[in-house]
Amino acid sequence: MTEYLIRRIIQSVLVLFLISILSFALIHAAPGGPTQIFLSPNLSAEAGKIQAHNLGLDRPVPVQYFIWLGNLLQGDLGYTFKNHIPVGKILWPTVGNTMVLMGAAWLFSLIIAIPWGIYNSTRQYGISDQTSNIIAYLGFAMPTFWFGIILQQYFALKLGWLPLSDMYTMGKQGNMLDLLYHLILPVTVLTLGFLAAYSKYSRASMIDVLDQDYIRTARAKGLKERRVVFRHALRNALIPIITVLGLDLAVLVGGAALTESVFNWPGMGRLFVQMAVAREYSVLMSITLLVSVFVILGNLLADILYAIVDPRVQLGRSGGASS
Repeated sequence: MTEYLIRRIIQSVLVLFLISILSFALIHAAPGGPTQIFLSPNLSAEAGKIQAHNLGLDRPVPVQYFIWLGNLLQGDLGYTFKNHIPVGKILWPTVGNTMVLMGAAWLFSLIIAIPWGIYNSTRQYGISDQTSNIIAYLGFAMPTFWFGIILQQYFALKLGWLPLSDMYTMGKQGNMLDLLYHLILPVTVLTLGFLAAYSKYSRASMIDVLDQDYIRTARAKGLKERRVVFRHALRNALIPIITVLGLDLAVLVGGAALTESVFNWPGMGRLFVQMAVAREYSVLMSITLLVSVFVILGNLLADILYAIVDPRVQLGRSGGASS
């Protein structure tokens, strides 16, 4: 177990290193890259050279990268191009706001979706199962921004029951009840998407396990159906679900850009859209790396949970998790 974790951590560091190189290279290769953003078009050629030298933009790109990487390892995410504001001052508050929104939607979806998927796997093609399929089709097919606008039009503008957007009402910052009030609409939009995926994964995984020989043997021994489902089938059915949950950990941090934009939620998804339009590449690189970190952590957490859910998984073997 320890050997496996060390190996995975080393692999993760290498992956992050490669992602940082790729991100830095793409940003410098993009039209209107850092050089054009930093340097004023009204400067003379000589003044432009002086400004480029002061900003370090006249150095080779590999040198610029290692300077940026060194600052990053010291916790310095850099500064915005236009206003010279520390990136961390802009980024970290939005991470917390996104985790509040996405975490609420994620947990609410799990509480509903996994038990519902398990129930539907034991009563296939019933009313509950058909209802779940309809909701899943809507969740997969319906654009989130369109669904959000419809909810705003009806519940906020027409009925006036819920706030239209933002995280707090003006003057009520920090009020928990007001926060919950503002969470209802965006969480509803996000929950539909999560619910569609998790209920289908849970149902399909349970159906696959319930069709195994050892489940038929347990039933033949006269065990109660509840014991068969929750004691024998559920643990094995959770393994593919854990994989999906591990990958979705990055979603909790990265946020849902469209949903946050529609509801004017001050999260990282909306920040990414704003910074892409403004071509603030230092912020975009920081967001990309942060999301990458959580993708890797999610995969590592999923592998560890495999061993907890199913003791047959041997994490210590070469090649990673195997059964």
